[in-house]
Amino acid sequence: MKGKKWIAVLLVLGLALLSCGGTTSLGSLLQGTPTPLAAPTATPTESAITTAPSVQGGVTAEEELLTALYERVSPSVVHIRVTQKVEGGTQTMPFPSLPGMPPMPGVPQSPGEFYRHGEGSGFVWDEAGHIVTNYHVIEGASNVDVHFFDGTVVEAEIVGQDKQSDIAVLKVDPTATELHPVVLGDSDSLKVGQMAIAIGNPFGQTWTMTRGIISALGRTIRAGDNPFAIPEMIQTDAAINPGNSGGPLLDSQGRVVGMNTMILSRSGASAGVGFAVPINIVKQVVPELIKSGEYAYPWLGIQGRDLWPDDVEAMDLPVHAGALVVSVMQDSPADKAGLRGSDRTITVDGEEVRTGGDVIVAVDDEPVNGMDDLITYLVRNTRPDQEITLTVIRDGKEISVPVTLGTRPQELP
Repeated sequence: MKGKKWIAVLLVLGLALLSCGGTTSLGSLLQGTPTPLAAPTATPTESAITTAPSVQGGVTAEEELLTALYERVSPSVVHIRVTQKVEGGTQTMPFPSLPGMPPMPGVPQSPGEFYRHGEGSGFVWDEAGHIVTNYHVIEGASNVDVHFFDGTVVEAEIVGQDKQSDIAVLKVDPTATELHPVVLGDSDSLKVGQMAIAIGNPFGQTWTMTRGIISALGRTIRAGDNPFAIPEMIQTDAAINPGNSGGPLLDSQGRVVGMNTMILSRSGASAGVGFAVPINIVKQVVPELIKSGEYAYPWLGIQGRDLWPDDVEAMDLPVHAGALVVSVMQDSPADKAGLRGSDRTITVDGEEVRTGGDVIVAVDDEPVNGMDDLITYLVRNTRPDQEITLTVIRDGKEISVPVTLGTRPQELP
């Protein structure tokens, strides 16, 4: 639709973290292996690396910073190789679970059986042997090997996975090699223009470092076949390519601020727009995956979009921003609370668009200027069975609608 950002976010609200799905426009990325940034601890903590302020021997302070960062963080980054057993397939089937990776042929084992292979990146979470990576890196894997910076290879077990945030946790024998947990940063404090460094295994080229800047923040993106959008994604122009998936995105102090997950590219390779799951969401999800193997997201149960000027005119609204409820899923929390979806259509730029539903302008007194605000609030601040209060414009009047959130389903009806 010309002149309009026509993106209706399929938001069966809850979290919308996504898997770096296999489409022609969204491919997988990063991997890497970090080096110790601070004395290893049971759980990651913040710390800073000493930077070199002067120029010595023709090497700039920035170059010394990047060299020191690579040496410290690489031992914390890992190269993940996965094998998937396929029954009744053909020898020419490509490995499908790593969007953006070049197809790798199956290795025949016996009639009707063969194995497919793929790879990605990850990073050491703690000294107990937990490794964090993307869900799409290990999806469907029958065997997972973790390669460390010192050359050690350890077989890993999958202890938790969350498709909707594209996060997975592996576990290796903590005595197999010296573990160097990463240092975690704060993705909420990031600003556009800050340096961004990625360490991973693009195209199988292990422990590759690229650098750029944080080029945008707060992106809400739905990737692959995930029906839920991932909120607050970090956008970077640091080169991210297939094989980087699951690796760390670092700030200039060597702290992990995001997990590289996908690229927006017509070619499937880096085109200057890479995306990472913010580390604060990873911090929220990983402990639950370690504890129970899964993470439960809150669910509202609506499909909606940002409010447009055409809606304001057609509905004679007293507000100019908010989240328009287009449809309400049957028997969802929103349905039980009485939220109303669109009841008419209007023509915008020659196309018919649904309008006329409730307009959500606040949640628990926090302003909602669009769908991104609503998704982000639910993911970051609520859990299943929690009651929230929506401020809604209905028939030109402001009303309060209490809603008891449900648990987001794995798949939509």
